[in-house]
Amino acid sequence: MAVEKMRDQAYQSFTRHLLASHVRPGQFVSQRELVELTGMTLAAIRELVPRLEAEGLITTVPQRGMQIAAIDFNLVRDAYQFRIILEKEAVAHCTRTASDAQLEEIRLRHQEVLDEALEFGISTELEAKAQTVDWGFHDLLVDSLKNEIATKAYRVNSLKIRLIRQELTRIEGYVVPVMKEHLNVVEAMQARDEQGAMDTLVYHIDRARQRAMGLS
Repeated sequence: MAVEKMRDQAYQSFTRHLLASHVRPGQFVSQRELVELTGMTLAAIRELVPRLEAEGLITTVPQRGMQIAAIDFNLVRDAYQFRIILEKEAVAHCTRTASDAQLEEIRLRHQEVLDEALEFGISTELEAKAQTVDWGFHDLLVDSLKNEIATKAYRVNSLKIRLIRQELTRIEGYVVPVMKEHLNVVEAMQARDEQGAMDTLVYHIDRARQRAMGLS
């Protein structure tokens, strides 16, 4: 149990530093550098590495060491395709099971951000708020499945998506279209239109993929 706890702590520390850009996609690191980065023991890092390899967050390159997952076309394509596969089922399920009050709360949260953006413009604070609303909405959809396997797979993929956004594009400049796309999904959910919710969600994820690849 102690080893498992140390491994989990090392994982959480590593991912925090990764999202904070203290290590960057494509960078080579050693186990010793990961010890310094995370503040964990070498034993904990040795336990951590197989998990990072299994999740595709690092790759061991012969004669060179461990490389942080690089952001390339294949990663972008695969990560967004997986989002569609998983989140289509999640939004259909949430459309069936969420209460009217829950859906209205989601709608109001998005509408508040959109109204503020249209009335006062985009501030740094609003961008951060919009990013939280954005991530929170997708997390809520997947969590509604109450499926531990799906949730774990989604969390790993979500980390990769956040790395892609961090390297290629974030919500800055897209607050209004993202909020509008989300509201279209929520509108279909409130109408209990499962197909409409899936279609509008797929459109939103595909637009996010295009933005990440510089196509939009």
